[in-house]
Amino acid sequence: MTTSPQAEAQAQAVAERQLCGLVNGLAQRIAEHVRERAATLGLTASQATALREMSGPMTMRELAERMSCEPSNTTFVVDKLEKQSLVERRPHPTDRRAKHLVLTAEGTALRERLLALLAVDSPLSGLTPQEQGLLHGLLEQAVTGR
Repeated sequence: MTTSPQAEAQAQAVAERQLCGLVNGLAQRIAEHVRERAATLGLTASQATALREMSGPMTMRELAERMSCEPSNTTFVVDKLEKQSLVERRPHPTDRRAKHLVLTAEGTALRERLLALLAVDSPLSGLTPQEQGLLHGLLEQAVTGR
């Protein structure tokens, strides 16, 4: 039995809609997980995301890319973290126009607590490391088109 091109296109559209729904559902679960864990530390979800992504000194633009947001939004978040003495802006070592964002000792300690909290009951913790790697590869391929 042969299916028509129209039936195949409709089946593909349904499959893509279902997949998009699953990806969206996962993104919502991850966002809620981050919000809940951030609140226990007195942080907003955006502040928690910034701390999570600050694995070392970086520019505002680099942090914005990691947070998947506009640099102006990142500036607002970093301003709040700086007021809490969690982040410092320092001169960039090679670019006089840029500033390096650096975690303070207090910021580093809070980031470690945050990472530990985020690891507990993560929406992805039901997957093995191999499954997480496979999901990562597939999502990266879908996002980048490669």
